Amino acid sequence: MSLPDPLITISPDYLSGAPVFTGTRVPVRALFDYLEAGDSLNAFLTQFPGVSREHAVAVIKLAAKTVTLGEGGSKAA
Repeated sequence: MSLPDPLITISPDYLSGAPVFTGTRVPVRALFDYLEAGDSLNAFLTQFPGVSREHAVAVIKLAAKTVTLGEGGSKAA
């Protein structure tokens, strides 16, 4: 399965502009809420079957890359 480009959509037409997984109405925040609460990725995917594992993992990697860009001036490849 190919991933959408972009991975995340922000539009006033979807959840009042909250970032969502592209192609869905699932807020990206829901994924991080699940993980922060100690729930597994599988629990999130079960609750939101419209999001593929590959899409969720790609968003997690994007978030990690975005966060680490500011650390010590190093950039992820």
